[in-house]
Amino acid sequence: MARKDARNTKGRIVDAAWELFYEQGYENTTIDEIVERSETSKGSFYHYFEGKDALLSSLSYLFDKKYEELKATIDPNMNNYDKLLYLNHELFLMIENKISLDLLARLLSTQLITVGEKHLLDHNRTYFRLLRQYISEGQQQKQIREDLSVNEIMKAYVLYERALLYDWCLCNGEYSLYQYSDQMLPLFLAQYKV
Repeated sequence: MARKDARNTKGRIVDAAWELFYEQGYENTTIDEIVERSETSKGSFYHYFEGKDALLSSLSYLFDKKYEELKATIDPNMNNYDKLLYLNHELFLMIENKISLDLLARLLSTQLITVGEKHLLDHNRTYFRLLRQYISEGQQQKQIREDLSVNEIMKAYVLYERALLYDWCLCNGEYSLYQYSDQMLPLFLAQYKV
């Protein structure tokens, strides 16, 4: 139970921080405001994070939280190919509407220069587990090609998403991330569909 409480505390801090970053901007958000919004303490904050900058790497936690929500609500009878499209649509919709473009750009750029743990590449994340599951099930059900490994298809899917996120940041969000992906991902994934 203590572990679950710890996850809840850390999760509340992360959720509150990203809400405030979106509402006020990263630079205009203080640790005191994050603590107040999360209904935690400064001690709890510093237990999980060295400072406000450390929260940038928590964006992958926020993404995985969304994936957990989607996993719980997705129709189990949906074609696995369509599940991949659905995950992408819902996450990119969330990113466009709730994540500051500046902060997403900061996260992506820090992941490029980070030495050591790169949160976005952690294959134990919910994101990678779901992709692996849906691609594998899709192959077993003859919905997705079997002549390529699950890892090869997963890598291509992840590269597609990451490339689009980087481009969206480079273009300063001048187009709708989720709408563009809704058009392009089916074309990209068509090569893997049976």
